[in-house]
Amino acid sequence: MVDKLIKSILRLNRYYYITNFYSFLLAVLIRGFFALLFIIAALFCIDFFLVDINTVIDIFFEKYSSKLLMSVFFISESFLGLIPPELFLAWASKSPHPFFNVFILATLSYLGGIVSYIIGGYLFLIPFIKSFIELKISKHIINMRRWGGFFIVLGALTPVPHSLVSLSSGLIKYNFKKYLLWSLFRYLRFLLYAIVIFKIL
Repeated sequence: MVDKLIKSILRLNRYYYITNFYSFLLAVLIRGFFALLFIIAALFCIDFFLVDINTVIDIFFEKYSSKLLMSVFFISESFLGLIPPELFLAWASKSPHPFFNVFILATLSYLGGIVSYIIGGYLFLIPFIKSFIELKISKHIINMRRWGGFFIVLGALTPVPHSLVSLSSGLIKYNFKKYLLWSLFRYLRFLLYAIVIFKIL
């Protein structure tokens, strides 16, 4: 039993090595680290040289309702993730219940990913759109087919766009229950980023 387990692990390790998973993971982690550093540096520079960030966030919080901001975020997370989640985490840091809002944002991101998955599934039924999308996000689809759940985890935790990974999952008909399970790492990502951003702000 133990021998079979070891052989399975070694076989899996060899597969990931041959398909360049480890080099891709390293590149993503490095990119994610520098992206986080850039965000921190940008916040410090803006706060020090231009305008007090806390004041701006307070004004923004007063001007726009929570429902509106949450709706915009959900739409963004459902369609290609065009707006960085960090902006909404900065807003959440100044709200009356910051970590509750982080939980809400993480849930909306998770649900937005499901919407992207469903969209990907429907695009699969339209040949010319399917071909166009496959061409545009071919790298994500290739990686999705290679690494499955691990690639979904990367999309949930790292700068790899979660919405595009979800779209790819739906497009190739990846198992929906497994997709839902792996995507739960999205909550961990929001928690970790929130802790960093809250300390800065």
